[in-house]
Amino acid sequence: MPVQLYFFTSIAFSLVAWGVVTARYLWPRLRHLSREAALRPLLVLHSFRFIGLAFLVPGVVSPDLPPAFAYPAASGDMMAATLALLALATLRSRAGILLVWIFNLWGTFDLLNAFRHGASVGMVPGELGAAFFIPTFLVPLMLITHGLVFRILLQREVESATAEPLAVR
Repeated sequence: MPVQLYFFTSIAFSLVAWGVVTARYLWPRLRHLSREAALRPLLVLHSFRFIGLAFLVPGVVSPDLPPAFAYPAASGDMMAATLALLALATLRSRAGILLVWIFNLWGTFDLLNAFRHGASVGMVPGELGAAFFIPTFLVPLMLITHGLVFRILLQREVESATAEPLAVR
């Protein structure tokens, strides 16, 4: 089996495993919470996106890891972590919800773009070295939790939009 197939099989299994964890353990606990309470642990989780800086650490990754992949991936993760922390700090305000939207759109785009970009610059999975766990273990978790954030944001907006007219009567 070629190395690329091992890499993408690891990602696929991780997506399935994190999907099961999310469906059985995360969503049942989050779905009954207020929007703010449900978003808080997800934003805390994403505040650890600074781990993407590992792509820049010699000895953690191969010296052959293309800088054209490493620098955008690391800086995109740092921006996502910063946005998650800002959203978390302001979550109780209207600006906080706007920041959650910005964080979630940015973070999702960043992860998907890193996969596309890695392929376009010819990155080989072995060049990730010890950072191999990031795209095979953490990125699937981050993608699934981005989906949860979208669901919480959209569901709560729909619920509040449909509840407000009833309250006026």
